[in-house]
Amino acid sequence: MKHLSEEEMIAHAYGEGDQLTAERHLGGCAECSKAYAELQSDLAEMRFAEPPEVDAFYEQRVWASLSDSLRTYEARKRSWLGGELWRGLNYAAACALLLTMAFLGGRLWEQRRAQKAAAVNFLQKPQQVVPVPQRERVVVVVLSDHLDRSERLLMELKHVDAGSPEMVSPLRDEARSLLAANHICRQRARPHDDPELATALEHLDHLLDELANQPGGLDMATLTRLQDETNAYGLLFEVRVLRSRLPELQAAAGGTKGSTI
Repeated sequence: MKHLSEEEMIAHAYGEGDQLTAERHLGGCAECSKAYAELQSDLAEMRFAEPPEVDAFYEQRVWASLSDSLRTYEARKRSWLGGELWRGLNYAAACALLLTMAFLGGRLWEQRRAQKAAAVNFLQKPQQVVPVPQRERVVVVVLSDHLDRSERLLMELKHVDAGSPEMVSPLRDEARSLLAANHICRQRARPHDDPELATALEHLDHLLDELANQPGGLDMATLTRLQDETNAYGLLFEVRVLRSRLPELQAAAGGTKGSTI
């Protein structure tokens, strides 16, 4: 037989829980009935303290005893010059900064879009006959964008982690995209007129082909070998030198027929 626990007896004494089941068990179990009788005796001896009576002036006496030790709260006066003015000036400065950034960003975006549109038109329609100076200027624009993207790819290759797929996969995709543009630039670059440009594009073509079409993917050994080859060729330095010569090439393309690219 399962006896009543102390908690169940206490609940029964206070009229809580399953009263009917507890009464039946106490009526048939001498051990639980004896324990319950002792519990009732203990509860009967307990005396609960009665709260003292409070007269009508109790709250006033408590407040009088505490009021002298409390500091009086004084509301701060807002200064329009000290707070609101500077807050308004901060908002105005932030808005002006956002407008300036939006304007500059829009101008850069338009310039970038114009360069890319010119590059796409040139790559898609190489057979189109245009005047020589205009064609040369478009090629310089294509070369400028190509060298800028190539420099970023070389920097990523220098710091790439072969164990990180989120770094290796974009590197391979960018190399595939640059490989086609590099072929176009090599066709326009005449070695006897600009050997430095032709050599740099040749080295870059070899590197891009390795990155884009490496059998089995790009592992740590392959990336290390390509990094060593890039350092041996000084390819990043060559690309930066060519980028520094772009204003000179742009001027030559706009002024002379015999410019190389």
